[in-house]
Amino acid sequence: MLIEPFLAIHLKHKNMIIAVDFDGTIVEHEYPRIGKPIPFAIDTLKLLQQEPEVRLILWSVREDDLLQEAVDYCESRGVKFYAANKNYPEEEYPSPRKINADLFIDDKNLGGLPEWGVIYKLIRAGGLSLYNFEKLVQGETEREERISRKENFFLRLGRAIEKAQGRSY
Repeated sequence: MLIEPFLAIHLKHKNMIIAVDFDGTIVEHEYPRIGKPIPFAIDTLKLLQQEPEVRLILWSVREDDLLQEAVDYCESRGVKFYAANKNYPEEEYPSPRKINADLFIDDKNLGGLPEWGVIYKLIRAGGLSLYNFEKLVQGETEREERISRKENFFLRLGRAIEKAQGRSY
């Protein structure tokens, strides 16, 4: 798989750790039950886990049996996390539950959860770089007047990334 320049540069120095929430992010929020799958969540996580330097951590309010149900749910669909509610598999409980990650994917993000396709594009296009993020947002300002305020910010951001890269998906 071809790695985009930002991801390649980032991964040269260390693993990229991505913490992913479960309820409301991978599946619809039906806690303590497991909700319906959110479109493209599992597919996107499977793509990300193919990158050898990417480590996915399941980061959830779930504990004990409920956490294991979430882990089993994901594993049965092909997503194996490096750790669950831990920084690394050997970490002992009680842990501080503070995960050391480069990126958090959570439905409680400011602005809500972007579509999984947008999440993937942001990671691949360098959306983690503050400079790139600000540049994309700045470029979006010109278009904001023409776009309805009801449209999701992350959808507009995804289009700006495509425009900046001179391609569309």
